[in-house]
Amino acid sequence: MARQIRQSQRLRNVRYDVRGPILVEAERLEAQGHRILKLNIGNPAPFGFDAPSAILHNVVENISTAQGYSDARGIMSARTAVAQYYQTRGLKSVDVGDILIGNGVSELITMVLQAFVDIGNEILVPAPDYPLWTGAVSLAGGIPVHYRCDESNGWNPDLADIESKITPNTHALVLINPNNPTGAVYSEDIVRGFVDIARRHDLVLMSDEIYEKILFDDAVHHHTATFAGDDVLCLTFSGLSKAYRVCGYRSGWVAVTGPQHVASDFLEGLRLLANMRMCANVPAQHAIQTALGGYQSIDELIVPGGRFYEQSMTAWRLLNEIPGVSCVKPQGALYCFPRLDPEVYPIVDDQQFVIDLLHAEKILVTHGTGFNWFEPDHFRLVTLPDVATLTEAIGRISRYLAQIRA
Repeated sequence: MARQIRQSQRLRNVRYDVRGPILVEAERLEAQGHRILKLNIGNPAPFGFDAPSAILHNVVENISTAQGYSDARGIMSARTAVAQYYQTRGLKSVDVGDILIGNGVSELITMVLQAFVDIGNEILVPAPDYPLWTGAVSLAGGIPVHYRCDESNGWNPDLADIESKITPNTHALVLINPNNPTGAVYSEDIVRGFVDIARRHDLVLMSDEIYEKILFDDAVHHHTATFAGDDVLCLTFSGLSKAYRVCGYRSGWVAVTGPQHVASDFLEGLRLLANMRMCANVPAQHAIQTALGGYQSIDELIVPGGRFYEQSMTAWRLLNEIPGVSCVKPQGALYCFPRLDPEVYPIVDDQQFVIDLLHAEKILVTHGTGFNWFEPDHFRLVTLPDVATLTEAIGRISRYLAQIRA
């Protein structure tokens, strides 16, 4: 009998349910001829969002010179543009040498954690979170420790809960701001609270800010590094995927600020990993300077009348009209994270719930425990379809929930 070839033990605790079993089931239904509305991934392109034409033109114009490897840290124009971007936002000490370009934020998160985490190190991660963070910590051999974000307080992190979960083995604190999946945008006081905790406990801050330009109404984004100063090491992750609608380009960066002299060994390891993957996608790096320095078309999408705004507000309003469903108003990002009242919907297995919804209404969403939420009483809905499509989709969800109530 042939030996069974099995996956690495390192993957045993790694999950990424946004593209997990529910997507496999959706693809099976599509193969049978069903049309599935996929509201599980924040990918603007399938919903009619095009990148700014200037970005496309710049990539095309530079394609003939982008055939070889670049510096492993990224091309100079891209790194300079990112450094200058942060300089104009109060981080005046950021230099080109502090920037590393990667194939999207996802690659950089994984690289940073591989360079930073030793077996058994604890990393504080929000719940709910973007599940790559939990998965990448586990893959690196670390232990993700989830702190609770408080739905009754606008999904703001519970700073006391964070502090209560710090042990001598805690090495870093992750924040996602604006938050995926909740849409929360943290106040200056909350961000300063994170920095104070990191300072008191000698933790590295890892700040995922990929949605920093997608803000609604009076929400204001605060860069964590602004308050971290010279004594707290802070790694700020961002990129072009969402605000500039080029997810497929895989163009992102991490900026390192704070006391780099105490982190030289870690940063040497990060450079080693950057060298091992040779470089980030070179054609897409040419989009960065044009994106950051050009006209910010995202501003048209996030105000009343703009698609991102109108779709998010429509989804929030319609979800709250469903009996037994409540949803905190998103302040940013591209998602709603509604709660299903357990007294009305006694769901035990929320993954099975979204699979049943998929079968019944041909709509694909993601279950809340897929974002490492503690109870099976939430799901995440992507708000990228146009208002008419989104209205129909939530109507179908409402119809299915009415059957459960009945």
